[in-house]
Parts: sequence; C-alpha cells; structure tokens
Amino acid sequence: MTPNGAAVFVIVILVGALAASEPIGFALLYVVIAAFALIEIGTRTLAALLRSALIVLPLAVFMVLVWVGLVGRSPAEIAAGVPGTRAAAATYVAVVCLRLFLIVVAVQLVILRFDRLTPLQFICALRIPATAKRLLALTLSLSETLRHAVERARTALIAAGVITRRPSLRNIVNGWMLVQTVWLSAITIAVGRMRDKWPIEGTMSRLDDMFRRAPPQSLGSGDTIWLVLGVVAAAFGIGIGLA
Repeated sequence: MTPNGAAVFVIVILVGALAASEPIGFALLYVVIAAFALIEIGTRTLAALLRSALIVLPLAVFMVLVWVGLVGRSPAEIAAGVPGTRAAAATYVAVVCLRLFLIVVAVQLVILRFDRLTPLQFICALRIPATAKRLLALTLSLSETLRHAVERARTALIAAGVITRRPSLRNIVNGWMLVQTVWLSAITIAVGRMRDKWPIEGTMSRLDDMFRRAPPQSLGSGDTIWLVLGVVAAAFGIGIGLA
C-alpha cells in the first residue's frame, strides 16, 4: 500500500462510518478494517486497538452519563416528541461510539502501517498540490508546538503550586487554569514560529525544494483492492448496495 492509497482509504472509511445507516454496511466496514489490520499490520493491531479504545472511552463514559443517565431518551425520540427509553438512548450512544471507534482505528492502523516513514516522507509521497503539502507539514510542526505548550504549562503550574503531579482535588479545582495556560503558551509559541523562526530559517523554500526533489507516488494494485472493498462496504452502509 502507498501513502496515497492509505489516505484515500481512510477518507472512504470515514465517509462510510459517518453515512452508514444500514447495519450490514456498518458490519462490512468493520470486516474490511479487520482484514486490513490482519494483512497489513499483523500482530501490532493490538496496539492500535488499545490506543483507539483509550481515545473513545472518555466520550463513551460522558455520553452514557448524559443520554442514558440524565436524559433517558435518544435524540430521535426527543425530536419525535414521544416518551423514550433508556435502552434506545443506550443504542444511540453505542452507535455513535462505534462510528468514532471505526474512524480512530482506521487512522491508527494507517499510522502503524507507515511508521517507518517520517511525516515529511509520507507527505512528499502524496499526490496533492504543493500548497496542501506545505500546509500539512506546517500543521504537523504546530502539533509539536502544542505538546511543548502542555509540558511547559504543566511544569510551570506544578512549580507554582497551582496543581500537583498526581491526581488530587487541587487539579480538579484549578484544571481550568491549566487549560488557559496551555492555550496562551501554544499561541505564543506558534506566533513566534510563524513570525520569526520560519522566515529566518527559510522553512517555506526548504519545504518547496524537498517536495520538488521527492516526486509523489502512484496508486498500486494493493491500493485498488482496499479502496474497492472500502467503497463497496460504504455503499452497503448508505443503502446503495441494498437497492
């Protein structure tokens, strides 16, 4: 599989997961992802599943508390103005979480599939305009900025005694200060990079030169197979394959 095929494959899975209204199509999407994991990833699939579960779990807990615990009805029942049941609310929560889990797993599997490539190598292989490649590369750079902002803000607040290293009541009370500090730190670092660091280092011209020297890859036969399987599953999910 090539980076171009992987990118389109994730988009197909994302569209299928969001638009799926038929159970058979939803199940087929999971079958395609399972086959992709078995053939392309192998034993490392467990790591992708664990990461995806950790990402989706907080949302699942929150939705269960809100829709099943507090509201007790599904959105469809609320819109129809009929008395609802907690079972319907639980079904709604399960469907939403399964959709999100499918998308997150697809992204995690693709990341593991190309873990031997650097982010810039992956971007260079994509068959997209140079402007889009530049935007992706700079966005990845800013993601590292956010990570540094979190580390700086957390260290500063711990040193000031505002929060603690371990879970505590003080962390719950002053958690909003951590969010504000991270946000201000991230904005400051990002503005500094865009205004000073990148122009001085000639980041834009270096990226353009790299993109010119690394021609994009074409779709391979393996890409075609996975894309066809994904499109078929997505088509059944939105009811086209059942017509």
